Amino acid sequence: MKKVILITGSSTGFGALMVRTFAKEGHMVIATMRNVKSKNAQFAEALGALPNTEVVDLDVTDDASVKNAVKAVYAKHGKIDVLINNAGIYGGGVLEGYTLPQIQKLFDVNVWGVLRVNNEVLPLMRAAKDGLIVTVSSQVGRISLPLQAAYNASKFALEGFIEGSHTELMGQGVESVLIEPGGFMTEIISKAHVNADRAGIHEEYGAKLAEIQQHMQEVFTKLFTEAAPDPQLIADAALRLVNTEKGKRPLRTPVDPSSKGIDVEYNNVTEEIRKRWISAYGLVKI
Repeated sequence: MKKVILITGSSTGFGALMVRTFAKEGHMVIATMRNVKSKNAQFAEALGALPNTEVVDLDVTDDASVKNAVKAVYAKHGKIDVLINNAGIYGGGVLEGYTLPQIQKLFDVNVWGVLRVNNEVLPLMRAAKDGLIVTVSSQVGRISLPLQAAYNASKFALEGFIEGSHTELMGQGVESVLIEPGGFMTEIISKAHVNADRAGIHEEYGAKLAEIQQHMQEVFTKLFTEAAPDPQLIADAALRLVNTEKGKRPLRTPVDPSSKGIDVEYNNVTEEIRKRWISAYGLVKI
């Protein structure tokens, strides 16, 4: 059955690949992004030319923008079957070097942006007793690497929100699940970041931090240039989740080919322990 699928952050990267993947499958795709008539006009035009695709202006950091976009989509199509929360921004730097407003900016997009869109779409899905929400998290929402702790924390927060609400929504006919990409070279790397910029902090950490930074740069440069995992894997994972029978979708779908299977192993082990821990409290129905 063809579905109405709304995707945030669709101008480039995973979002644009998802738009193309779902449109090719014949679904009605609502590709959302900011600035469709200005900064992102070329991307909007390219995606809007695809079959079964509409481009809608939506800024996940703006309450009115989210409300108006969701309202317009529902008025035209009468439903939203699938929401894919993909919009996000990256940030790097030593944690002490961040100002609180900078961390708030990261969270405004990566966390509050997801909640804004969810809170507009969920009433529609609950009324229909049906719906799927797929949120793009990250492997660094499970393990926190140095020099990007603020970004990692935003993904950890997403993991907590989605894991907790996953069970809440089951009785409403709605499934809310996560995709956890590993390291992929997408446009998020080249776009504007929210980097730590408190003057002098990074330098005060001295040679040891510089060594860590250099090593991480070497590792990820090698990953992106030699292994170069295909970002299409994330769009394919989203398609599999949409095509999976309701009630059989996993809470988490890790996609990190560079880990050589450790991502899946980690997820399986922690999920088994999570269930036993919950059962220890007698919460066996969760």
